[in-house]
Amino acid sequence: MKNHTRLLLSLFALASAFGSARAQPLETNDAIRLQELRNKVIAAKKARVYYAGERFDLDQLPHYVAERQVTGTIRIWGLNYLGDCMLGEYWEQGFRKYHPGVKIEYNLPTALTSTSGLVAGTCDIGANRRMTMTELLQFERVYNYDPLEIPLATGSLDVSGWSEVMAVFVNVDNPIDRLTLRQLDGIFGAARDGGWVGTVWYPEFARGPEGNIRTWGQLGATGEWADKPIHPYSPTIRYDTATKFSDAVLHGSDKWNEQTRMFGNYPENGEMLAWFTNVARGISSDRYAIGYGGAQIKTDRMKLVAIQTEEGGPYLLPTRPTIQARTFPLFQANYWYVNRKPGQPLDPKVKEFLRYVLSQEGQSEVVRDGKYLPVNAALVREALKKLE
Repeated sequence: MKNHTRLLLSLFALASAFGSARAQPLETNDAIRLQELRNKVIAAKKARVYYAGERFDLDQLPHYVAERQVTGTIRIWGLNYLGDCMLGEYWEQGFRKYHPGVKIEYNLPTALTSTSGLVAGTCDIGANRRMTMTELLQFERVYNYDPLEIPLATGSLDVSGWSEVMAVFVNVDNPIDRLTLRQLDGIFGAARDGGWVGTVWYPEFARGPEGNIRTWGQLGATGEWADKPIHPYSPTIRYDTATKFSDAVLHGSDKWNEQTRMFGNYPENGEMLAWFTNVARGISSDRYAIGYGGAQIKTDRMKLVAIQTEEGGPYLLPTRPTIQARTFPLFQANYWYVNRKPGQPLDPKVKEFLRYVLSQEGQSEVVRDGKYLPVNAALVREALKKLE
């Protein structure tokens, strides 16, 4: 018994020593180095205009006319990509033409600070992706109501980092060229007992294993493809892109196909190897692969798949028009969030800034920067109602 105890203690000490030896570089050096490499990649895109010469119809958006003159400081926290491009600066310059007494104070290290700033009361506006479940829950638990959500911009087609679309790809040899959202759920998802919308879990989204799709024959492929297995590729579920894909396809479920290969960013040969590079490599070399990512990851060994949102509807490919119109179902987007108690008016300077961003003048700066896509007129009409 004593020998057995000594052995266990020795093994525990060895494991602890090994863990301590590995924890230092993994949690500090490697993480910070990866962040530096990522920052280098993002910084190279700051002044680049990706959609130069592309015409976006903004004629249906209202021109900005100030309801009142405002002064003071507007504190905006969150989305680093506003500062990693020229857009945040363009909006500040454009708004101050109408309201020279306003100062915009940006604090944009990461979208993750957006909700924290709102909850703590240290910012007036949060800039974010659509809030995740935990972000929204944090706000709801403190204030017992939801934040006001206003569209900021629509995600890009092919600019990595700027909320690029979740385009679906298969290997170029694959006979499948169109899928429904239900079929995507069968491919990437697994049997589940429910799903999520915001912070609410709904058992109505349950489905059994009979909904799983694991061979290409189940999608109508014949001949040599009929019994071939499907190999899904995805970013790791710790990344927001996978969360957004789950929200759009798996009804917010965390139950994924057990065969899904998932990748994160990591350093390789002094550079950052992005998750989507491994997804593209996998689809390009694996005849039975399927995966998703921005349109920029496509190689000549990959084929885009058209997606149908609802039964009887059209099958759509991701293009700038279908993403801006938000008819392609796997678009991404970014939002402003404001802590406004229901029934209470907005801070006048915050309201004026949001009205400016939603105007022709504000959205023309999105086009000028050339990374995000502008919001459409239908979104603007709904957003302006929310501001009243």
